[in-house]
Amino acid sequence: MPTLLCFGLGYSAEHFVSMFGDGFERIIGTVRGVERAALLNARFAGRLKALPFDGISPTPALEHAIGEADLVLVSIPQTETGDPVLAAFGQALLHARRLRSIVYLSTVGVYGDHGGAWVDEDTPPRPDSARGRGRVAAEHAWQNLGARSGVAVSVLRLAGIYGPGRNALVRVAAGTARRIVKPGHVVNRIHVGDIAQAIDAAFARRAAGIFNVADDEPSAPGEPIVFAAQLLGRDPPPEIPFAEAAPTLSPLALSFWQGCRRARNDKLKRELGVTLLYPTYREGLRALFAAR
Repeated sequence: MPTLLCFGLGYSAEHFVSMFGDGFERIIGTVRGVERAALLNARFAGRLKALPFDGISPTPALEHAIGEADLVLVSIPQTETGDPVLAAFGQALLHARRLRSIVYLSTVGVYGDHGGAWVDEDTPPRPDSARGRGRVAAEHAWQNLGARSGVAVSVLRLAGIYGPGRNALVRVAAGTARRIVKPGHVVNRIHVGDIAQAIDAAFARRAAGIFNVADDEPSAPGEPIVFAAQLLGRDPPPEIPFAEAAPTLSPLALSFWQGCRRARNDKLKRELGVTLLYPTYREGLRALFAAR
């Protein structure tokens, strides 16, 4: 069985390991600090070895892990200075003797604003922020590494992520959900379980290229909040006009409202053979509600 190296054991990568970890002989992953590493090593009890990576400095342990890895999952985002994994380990990855497939987790945000029109993987990115432009540059850098090394690189552009512990049910139950309304604004979402499916399929097929990982039904941001309130037997929070809410939002939250597009997922289904477990937020929230 292969060895998997995860750069960034965050929400999506952890769920992938939880769902598909039995398919690997060894799993090595990076986290920001020693304490987090100890927690994950205890949680996965022998199935995973977590190593600290500060996002800047290469370590001998990680350079050795790259040499032993068959598959690499990258979920660490770029910084203002570029992709931190490539900056620290680009040469080691380029010359890794066993490496055969890389999956890089990106975002559908790279498409920018299309006024609610449909986009697919052939749509040229036109990011409307410095962070988005940096993400496109990171995509290109990983694809270039693949072309130079002969390693298959899949770029998975993820829609808005939700799943256990991170969903409208949690926010409605806690009283923190805000139903902000911006006429005409729609978004795609994706359940973390379907992200895990897409990663597994990309590795299994040694796929190369770009794939949108998004649900079937882009819709207004407030719709899952209303549906979650119905499941919980509560009244939904009142609508808040976007113009009223905007001054209270963080720059990151505001960026969520900048671009409006509908992301197609046909290539994900056709070329990676993925059948979504949760094709819309309704299936996803019903399953999360049943698991409470």
